[in-house]
Amino acid sequence: MNDNKKGIPRLLEIAGEKKGLLVLSGTFSSISAVCMLIPYVSVYFILAELLKNVSNPALVNKSLMLRWGIIALIGLILGIITMYLSGLISHTAAYRILYGLRVKLSNHIGKLPLGYFTNTSTGIIKKIMEQNVEKIENFVAHQLPDLINVLATTIIMVIAMFYLNPFLAIACIIPIILGFLVQSATRMGEKSKENLRNYHDYLEKINASTVQYVRGMPVIKVFGQTVHSFRKFYDDMISYRDYCVKYTDQFQNSYILFKVILGSLLTFILPVGVYFLSGNPQNMAFSLTLLFFLIMAPGISVPMFKFTNFASMIGDISEGVERIDNILSQTPIQEVEDSKTPKSFNITFDNVSFAYNSEEASTRKEALSDVNFTAKQGKVTALVGPSGSGKSTIANLIPRFWDVAEGSISIGNVDIRNIRSEDLMDIVSFVFQDSFLFYDTIYENILVGRPNAIKEEVYAAAKAAQCHEFIQRLPNGYDTLIGEGGTYLSGGEEQRLSVARAILKNAPILVLDEATAFADPENEYQMQLALKELMRDKTVIIIAHRLSSIQDADQIIVLKEGKIVEKGTHGELTSTDGLYKKMWDAYTDAGEWKIQKGGSIDETSL
Repeated sequence: MNDNKKGIPRLLEIAGEKKGLLVLSGTFSSISAVCMLIPYVSVYFILAELLKNVSNPALVNKSLMLRWGIIALIGLILGIITMYLSGLISHTAAYRILYGLRVKLSNHIGKLPLGYFTNTSTGIIKKIMEQNVEKIENFVAHQLPDLINVLATTIIMVIAMFYLNPFLAIACIIPIILGFLVQSATRMGEKSKENLRNYHDYLEKINASTVQYVRGMPVIKVFGQTVHSFRKFYDDMISYRDYCVKYTDQFQNSYILFKVILGSLLTFILPVGVYFLSGNPQNMAFSLTLLFFLIMAPGISVPMFKFTNFASMIGDISEGVERIDNILSQTPIQEVEDSKTPKSFNITFDNVSFAYNSEEASTRKEALSDVNFTAKQGKVTALVGPSGSGKSTIANLIPRFWDVAEGSISIGNVDIRNIRSEDLMDIVSFVFQDSFLFYDTIYENILVGRPNAIKEEVYAAAKAAQCHEFIQRLPNGYDTLIGEGGTYLSGGEEQRLSVARAILKNAPILVLDEATAFADPENEYQMQLALKELMRDKTVIIIAHRLSSIQDADQIIVLKEGKIVEKGTHGELTSTDGLYKKMWDAYTDAGEWKIQKGGSIDETSL
């Protein structure tokens, strides 16, 4: 990225190989501008012929008038054709830029550490990738050809006016200059840029709040709340409304004055024309020139009005390009050129320390501190501990969702920083507690595990994950759509689909984040069978909340405040009076709790 370029130059740089299309579109647009002026010229010569023979209409050269009429028609047709070609080419370039820019943003975002998404709301990213990119497409497809057309029209008309009569030309240009001075006073400068920046900030806030509001709809409905009680969304809506009103008020008077001035070109031209004509009323040449100005003046005011839209659009584009560049300037996780391949799949944490948002020492809070352990291939390692102890952080560091601050993580004695991300992802599978399914068919959702898999392999993975039977009961089987406009699955069914993905991927390392959390008693046995199939001969790390699910783990690591406080098997840890023993006692005691009639708790069970 070239940090010295901003706004339209930066946009053209983003266009890259499409510059040729933009130049071609601009050329056709310029030709269209010239052709569209031909009817005005034809009208001028026709009126000139009529005026010359006003005393004796029989002397009017009808063939001359017919010829100019035909020329006007040809000019109009050519103008429409070339404008159509310009628009066609500009739309082709715009959609290519739109596609390329979104792919570029998507690829870059996919390489960023998860910390970026923790600090940046989904609504802001969504707004940039949709609205800001759409505005660029609109500018390239529509505004840019129009801008070139207007510039060409204006330049030709101004040259023609000065050629015919400099005084009348000056009288025509003075109100245009005054109008633009009025507009530039409010639309240019740092104050205008700051206002536009604030407008986009408010727009991003309301986008972020909207996403959060929609996601929180179940909670809002359960507690009988309204949008007014969802303070963040409501306050952002009010702030956006108030700023839009204030933003509009800033331009109201100047824009009205601009329209009045540009709409009054004849008011400036007529006095000058009458003054010169009064000195020599018989000057037919000047009368024709004045007639030309009276015809063309409204024609030059129309493109001038378009310039105001261009000024606003260019400001939006510049701000949008800057926000897109803010994403592209984020440093992705560093990749090595020569990716190393592990020969075995033991995972070793060696003196690993990690902190979220650790740039400022005053706000630094270590999530992990001096963590050392090895998860052996073919064995199950369970991570337990209170909430916030660092279990999920350990799991997320393995596929390099973040990079460690100190120490190292290695797979088969190869530091994961020496393995390309795509290669690392090939050897690690995840089954999260909160399963994410795409708005697509069940078949496509399972196929995410290995996109090149054949149907038989997808079906085999579904059977191994114990979800083939419930899929067969759905309206369209594996072709059933999930989510909006389709079928909604239970939490347990979604998790089994996630397990099917992981089975299809068949990666040698498996990370499970309480994979049976949503399984009801009826389906838990099926989930255990699916996981048993999935875990065979793999390096398995389980984040456990229900301690009963990890009693048979080969190694249990107990975490507290980001540090390892205990290691061992279930039997070893329950035989000592440590944190795991207390957690186990609390867990088993919780199973004895009862609620009596009337809603009171049976205290004898506590």
